[in-house]
Amino acid sequence: MHVLSIIAADSKSGGGSALGLFVPMILIGAAMYFLMIRPQRRKMRAQQELQRSIEVGDEVMTTSGVYGFVTLIEDDIAWLEIDDNVQMRVARAAIQRRVDTAQTAAEDAAAPDAKPRQTKIEDAATKDAVDGDIK
Repeated sequence: MHVLSIIAADSKSGGGSALGLFVPMILIGAAMYFLMIRPQRRKMRAQQELQRSIEVGDEVMTTSGVYGFVTLIEDDIAWLEIDDNVQMRVARAAIQRRVDTAQTAAEDAAAPDAKPRQTKIEDAATKDAVDGDIK
C-alpha cells in the first residue's frame, strides 16, 4: 500500500514514467518463466520422449507403481506382462519410467558384499540349517 502511494505521488508530480511501473512487472514475469514454467516444460518434454521411446521388452513402471515388461504397443496403448501369463493394458501416458535392470544388476555385482539378496523365508531357512533344527 505504501509503494502505491509513492508511485501515485510521483505520477501526479510528473516525475515518474509509465516505463518505471512496468519494469518490475516484466522482471516478475521473467522470473516466473525461468523458475517455474521453463523447468516444468522440460520435464514434460522428457516424459513425452520417454513414452515415445518405450519398446517391446522394456521393463517399466506405471504412474500407479505397477512394474511390468512391455509385450505389445498399439498406438496409445501398451500391454504389460506383470507376472507369468498375466498381462494388463495401460495407456502409454501412464508409463512413468523405464526400469534399467542391467544397471541395477551391475550395481549389485559391484557392491563390496556382493552376496545375493535373500528373502525372510530364505534367511529363516539358512538360520535353521546353521542351528541344525531342520526337520
